Parts: sequence; C-alpha cells; structure tokens
Amino acid sequence: MAVRARDGWAGWDDYAAFYDWENAQTVQRRDVRFWQRLAAAADGRILELGCGTGRILVPVAKSGVGLVGIDRSASMLTRARRRIARARLDATARLVRGDIRVLPFPGRAFNLVMAPYGILQSLVRPSDLTAALESIARVLAKGGRVGIDLVPDLPRWSEYRDRKTLSGPMGRDARVTLVESVRQDRPRRLTTFDQRYVIERGGRRHVSCFSLTFRTVSVPRMSSLLERAGFRVDAVLGDYQGGPWDERADVWVILASRR
Repeated sequence: MAVRARDGWAGWDDYAAFYDWENAQTVQRRDVRFWQRLAAAADGRILELGCGTGRILVPVAKSGVGLVGIDRSASMLTRARRRIARARLDATARLVRGDIRVLPFPGRAFNLVMAPYGILQSLVRPSDLTAALESIARVLAKGGRVGIDLVPDLPRWSEYRDRKTLSGPMGRDARVTLVESVRQDRPRRLTTFDQRYVIERGGRRHVSCFSLTFRTVSVPRMSSLLERAGFRVDAVLGDYQGGPWDERADVWVILASRR
C-alpha cells in the first residue's frame, strides 16, 4: 500500500499525550544507561535531538551532565518542561523548540550530539536527512561526537490492520488501548503507523487518531552519509552494552566523530 510522505513531524503533537505511556511498555529504560555513559564521557556541551518529553534528557541531566534538548513539537516540550521542573533540573537542562534540519545554535557549540531512538528516521525525505547531518556537523566542535540510534529495518515488518497492540492503565483513573495499523511504501522505505488510542475514563470513551511515518536507513547508508557530512565513523554497535553489530541485531547504533 502506498504511503504518502508527509512531513515527518506530523502526528507528534498528538502523540505527546501517549508517548510516555507507550514507551513504558515497550522500550522502557533499556537505552538510558547507554546515553548516560556517552554523555559522561563528553568534555563539553551536549545536545539531544528530538528530546520529546524528556525520556532521555532528564535521566542524563540527573547524572550531573548539563545539556540542551531540541524538539519541534510544542506539546512534547510542554511535558518535558514539567518533568524537568519536578526533578528540579532547570539549571541543568535547557529546552529549545526548533527544526533539527537547521539547528539554531552557533558553530562548534557542542561536544556531543545525541540522536536517540530513531529520531533521524522521522526525516522522511533523503534531502531532510542530509540537511540534518550537515547541521549537526556545523554545531559540533572538531573531534566532537554524534551518537545515532536507528530502529532496525522497518521494511521487514509485516503490514497489518486494526491490531490491538497495547492496553493498560494510564494515570489514576483512565485505561488506554492502542489499536494500530501498519502501511508500507517499500520503494521509498517508508513505514506508517496509523494509531488509534481508545481512552476510557469514568464511563466515558474518547478516541484519538493520528499517524507517524518513519524511513528506514541502513547502517551502510547512514555511515556513508556521515562520511560525506564530515564525520569519521568510530563504531557500529548491536546493543546498548557495546556489542558488535550485524543486520539481525535488535539495536543499530552508530558513533562518529567530527573530522
């Protein structure tokens, strides 16, 4: 089934209300320690791309590292600000609303750029990804590092329709069920998740519908794009403990340095 290549940020404002609920049941915190270790080794300022609700940003800041988070979604950032305030991290974590294709920071401002959990795959056009990598290179100091976490090989996923994938309590008085459909455009390597969240609270039922589109980028392709943008690929990992990568790995992480 053809997938229309909408802008990759479409749907994320709607997703903000459910992002933490869903990730608590899926990715959980299994990648957090990896980003904490990477941030602790950086000697200078740190930038997180697509910081969302602060799922990575807040625990990294709690470990004593100061950083900046950027996201295009105002709804995501609103939730991140609340999380930062609750953790009393206002002096450590700074949030910016902006476009990762054109980062609004001075050149060589950061020593580490973190791109967790497939954020660069929300750039559904090849030209958008190229622009983002060039922008990352501009704001990184010479010798600074970028860490990129890719969602493995989405085109291998099967298409399906109206499948109940998650269900459980959200907050004190609501129950949420996720009913999901998956569509693919294999020639363009696009996978779209049509999300239908059914919220039941106090005998009332509300439905929230939106779509999220991602583009698969292979490790060799991303490595080539990084080289063109002025990076040297230092390592490709197959897990968050530093294990070796292969195409069947559950995790695809690339670490690269600014030449």
